[in-house]
Amino acid sequence: MWGGRKLISSGSRFLAVLGSGSRDARPDCPRLTKSAVCSENQLSWTLPIKPWVFSEYKIMWFKSCRMTFACLNRMKSYRYPWTRPYSTSGTTVDSSEVKTFLALAHRWWDEQGVYAPLHSMNDLRVPFIRDNLLKTVANHQPGKPLSGMKILDVGCGGGLLTEPLGRLGASVIGIDPVDENIKTAQRHKSFDPVLDKRIEYRACSLEEIVEETAETFDAVVASEVVEHVIDLETFVQCCFQVLKPSGSLFITTINKTQLSYALGIVFAEQIAGIVPKGTHTWEKFVSPEKLESILESNGLSVQTVAGMLYNPFSGYWHWSENTSLNYAAYAVKSGVQEHQVPAEFVLKEEAEELQATASTNPAVHEELKK
Repeated sequence: MWGGRKLISSGSRFLAVLGSGSRDARPDCPRLTKSAVCSENQLSWTLPIKPWVFSEYKIMWFKSCRMTFACLNRMKSYRYPWTRPYSTSGTTVDSSEVKTFLALAHRWWDEQGVYAPLHSMNDLRVPFIRDNLLKTVANHQPGKPLSGMKILDVGCGGGLLTEPLGRLGASVIGIDPVDENIKTAQRHKSFDPVLDKRIEYRACSLEEIVEETAETFDAVVASEVVEHVIDLETFVQCCFQVLKPSGSLFITTINKTQLSYALGIVFAEQIAGIVPKGTHTWEKFVSPEKLESILESNGLSVQTVAGMLYNPFSGYWHWSENTSLNYAAYAVKSGVQEHQVPAEFVLKEEAEELQATASTNPAVHEELKK
């Protein structure tokens, strides 16, 4: 958003070179007042501009806020500097995100510090996970309603959500690519002997444990994680693979709206300091519609999407019908086989069976003739 000035400046310098060269080569090039379209050696650009002039040094200056380049010879496409291409190489971990959270690893359990909103979020996300999981079981043990369930907490950080799930009786594995986060989480859970038995932490990414944990977990939790991964499609595919049939996926994240940019980044990070600067990248935010599309296309049926709002003055979260900022999503893995036989093959097999039966049974043969 703030890269426009840099783009205009670099674009002006780029065109200055070409502009001075083209004037020497084509002195009779016609003057255009509102737009210019020039081509030289299969190179072309289109400029919606205001009045333009040449200085005494033959440098062309433009007063435009929008410039589109289409270089047909050497450049196949042009990407604005604030539009960041993300890898689809199969990894979900962004090394720059790792550095950001590494610097904050020692502050996870400071309830008044930078992670205070995540501590407060437990008031919503823990009951959200618990109540939806209880819908999938007939009976549960009082005091330990999630007893017998195996949960994977992806991007567990210091264990802020892992521990409450363990206290509800679940067997939880928390994973995080930042080794210092895992050390903090292990140190904190060691103070509680019960949690020490129910919770296991690993310093790794999700894709690193997919093969060994395929169809292992009753639930996967990715709370405040998907806005940090580098390849959301791969991340969702990995979640699908480690879930048991009919397993549950829980996601909380930030919507990609102008409001989320203004409040989530400009206000929360740069003005109020509620979140450390550089924690979020707006381009990675995902709308509920896009998230649902990715989930559905990867075998996960979305059951619930609910808005979440944080009050920075009270420090509390509450549910809302408005999903323009934060929201929670609950999806279920389909219990049907992933690869179904196409209908045309089923019909063909049925036809062949009928023909085989007709050849041995005259009554069926006569019925088919009718």
